[in-house]
Amino acid sequence: MLGLIRKLFDNNEREIARYQKQVVEPVNRLEAEVERIQDLAAAYRELKEKHEKGASLDELLPMAFALTRESAKRYLGMRHFDVQLIGGAVLHEGKIAEMKTGEGKTLVATLSVALNALTGKGVHVVTVNDYLARRDAEWMGPVYRGLGLSVGVIQHASTPEERRRAYLCDVTYVTNSELGFDYLRDNMAISPDQLVLRHDHPLHYAIIDEVDSILIDEARTPLIISGPAEKATDLYYRMAEIAKKLERGLPAEPGVRKEPTGDYTIEEKNRSVHLTLQGIAKAEKLLGVEGLFSPENMELAHMLIQAIRAKELYHRDRDYIVQDGQVIIVDEFTGRLMPGRRYGEGLHQAIEAKEG
Repeated sequence: MLGLIRKLFDNNEREIARYQKQVVEPVNRLEAEVERIQDLAAAYRELKEKHEKGASLDELLPMAFALTRESAKRYLGMRHFDVQLIGGAVLHEGKIAEMKTGEGKTLVATLSVALNALTGKGVHVVTVNDYLARRDAEWMGPVYRGLGLSVGVIQHASTPEERRRAYLCDVTYVTNSELGFDYLRDNMAISPDQLVLRHDHPLHYAIIDEVDSILIDEARTPLIISGPAEKATDLYYRMAEIAKKLERGLPAEPGVRKEPTGDYTIEEKNRSVHLTLQGIAKAEKLLGVEGLFSPENMELAHMLIQAIRAKELYHRDRDYIVQDGQVIIVDEFTGRLMPGRRYGEGLHQAIEAKEG
């Protein structure tokens, strides 16, 4: 075990030494030279021409990083530290760089973004919400524009034309959900003028902020395109009132009780509701129907079940919040609000009806 631990630390030290020699030292040697360059955008264009003539991004990395560092110094008053240069190289190689709050990960990303933008195929910076996408685009925008790069940002309310223009920029800030939905919509488009992503290289290179949240936590939430969301109708409000009159019971349990009690029972694990015979009879009386689960009444039964689920299993300020009259889902893994997302199969309308 001790040998394995020593090997892991040795490998890490070797990697840091490699970055120090191949990235940090060459970039630092170029710093004085780059400080004398008046037109950083022209110098960046020269790198782009070299890439078009066959030079690899790895070969151009030291100068690209040096130019980006100088642009940050001039337009933000911020200078990339050596450890941030290493972070930029790690991102360029497609690896995960773990950085603590306050270590300047937003600034680190500009290095790899500027380097990969040399391809002319566009770079996406993927964040977890609209606020961060807008903030980082505005904050780091001067660094990119100092190099002659265009910067776009996509928000939930962006129109198709605004999205198209943003994706055509050299650098595009966008949330993971907006990028995912744009990709899905493009694959459903029936004509080229409906596409918003780039036609030639729609998905070339991306840097993902808070990668654990986006690729692990939020990956469990599917992106689904559906028809226009329906508001809670009078029938949903009626079901919410009936659900209030039904009482929760206990399920049957061997050796304890042969039959379930109350009007319905709950399975917390899979968030399901089961009406008892007593509950079915009571619901039929309240609804004024016979045969609640007969084919002609199946929609009523489904809506009632969803109303009970909304009552028992989905709680305000835990699973969702109510903001400006709207029910907004709270991500169960991250605790973040998910505006624009809705529960399916009538559950969202049932929650809206419960909240009045």
